Amino acid sequence: MSTENEGTAVPPAPSAPPVPVASPEASRPHPTSDAGAPTTPLPPTPSAPPPATPPAPGAAGAAPASAAEAGWPPPAPSAPPQDPYAGAPQAAHPGHPGGPPAGGGADGAGAWPPPPPATPSYADPGAGAGTAEGVGGAGGGTDWGTTYAQHPAPKAGRGRGGLVAAVLVAALAAGGLGGGLGYTLAKNDDTSGSTTVSASDSGGSVKRDPGTVAGVAAKALPSTVTIEAESTNGEGGTGTGFVFDTQGHIVTNNHVVADAVDGGKLTATFPDGKKYNAEVVGHAQGYDVAVIKLKSAPSDLKPLTLGNSDKVAVGDSTIAIGAPFGLSNTVTTGIISAKNRPVASSDGTGSNASYMSALQTDASINPGNSGGPLLDAQGNVIGINSAIQSASSGGLGSTGQAGSIGLGFAIPINQAKYVAQQLIKTGKPVYAKIGASVSLEESAGGAKISDQGSGGTEAVEAGGPAAQAGLKSGDVITKLDDRVIDSGPTLIGEIWTHKPGDKVTLTYERGGKTHTVDLTLGSRTGDS
Repeated sequence: MSTENEGTAVPPAPSAPPVPVASPEASRPHPTSDAGAPTTPLPPTPSAPPPATPPAPGAAGAAPASAAEAGWPPPAPSAPPQDPYAGAPQAAHPGHPGGPPAGGGADGAGAWPPPPPATPSYADPGAGAGTAEGVGGAGGGTDWGTTYAQHPAPKAGRGRGGLVAAVLVAALAAGGLGGGLGYTLAKNDDTSGSTTVSASDSGGSVKRDPGTVAGVAAKALPSTVTIEAESTNGEGGTGTGFVFDTQGHIVTNNHVVADAVDGGKLTATFPDGKKYNAEVVGHAQGYDVAVIKLKSAPSDLKPLTLGNSDKVAVGDSTIAIGAPFGLSNTVTTGIISAKNRPVASSDGTGSNASYMSALQTDASINPGNSGGPLLDAQGNVIGINSAIQSASSGGLGSTGQAGSIGLGFAIPINQAKYVAQQLIKTGKPVYAKIGASVSLEESAGGAKISDQGSGGTEAVEAGGPAAQAGLKSGDVITKLDDRVIDSGPTLIGEIWTHKPGDKVTLTYERGGKTHTVDLTLGSRTGDS
């Protein structure tokens, strides 16, 4: 899946809160004291604001004793004020609830203060979920970019002259009363000294230990970058990467930089705002891993520490860093919710799919997180965020808009490290292989060796590992070592977790009987 996003325009924000309507509180009579002392009536409120005169001493900032005594609230307008929030759209992507009910509706009438404006929508001009944010078959691969549109606020004040005048008169009356009371209290307290108590202006220093999420994020963020890739025809997308070494190599997803491979433009921006041009060193479409290098790289780069993805356990804490919907330097948390999850994904260009035996996490991952690091609780990189399950269609071959629904997938760092080192060394990926073509259908009950290979070639490569092990067309591979194989993509993903030369044990079925054979994995260089 790709790392794009799309949404709706943000509605204009009001410059002033809606005018309140009459409150039931103001209609109740003001109670008298238990002693029966009559309440001194306030002078009638004039129909127009009085001439501007200096306020009584102590009036500034004074509040009325109660809303009723101050002549508040003012008379309700003859027609309800127009709701400035009417029609505001809900947020365009999962996890972003829309704004609260408008203040002028049945539920909002008379509420003061008014509700805040609706949460703005984030835009993502693109569609698709082939890789890095949607799992399975071909998906859309258009560019992702985030816009946060904020429109000028409408001017207020028209048609409210009478109400403003009434509020002003009430405020002046309350100010005079408050000033008089303040003067009396101060005079009576002259001989007792000051009773002012200064509140502390600080709650104390906040200490964030290295093992906390904040501590991990503070250490890792300076070593992550937001990547922008643009093709020669102006198309492109946004993703994430992280510092791999002090020479300026950045590891990311292949589908993040695919647009810039053939003469396109590539930039990497650090959280401090420093931006560098970059070039693609090598990319592995099948692994969905790429390495880029910063031009004129700074000398103070700090590579992230790589962990051991083989030792990750279900339930371990995870921290993801990326630029979801273009919002750079975003940190989300979760756990490892599954391991060895077979995932097939596509960058949306119609090329071959990527396969992985992924780490599954419920940390919020969205378009733009692709290529970013998935960290453990100590800040070690355990995976590269690459794909999510899309909510827009029911299965792994999603082609709709991607969004986080708690199912994110990361390439295990042990595999990604090996691939990155090969790309830095030779510029080309090296894949392990068994030398046989398998069906990509998911209903075979395993990985079935095809009747023929791509382009009409033999399904079992002559002299290859599978041929030497005696495998034939029609055999159904059901296990690789102790991993259950339920389909061709699962087998490919498991093979690619190994290196050429590794010895593995295959379990397969032929003619209703189960067989086991050992073989040594071969190698293939390049994506073609």
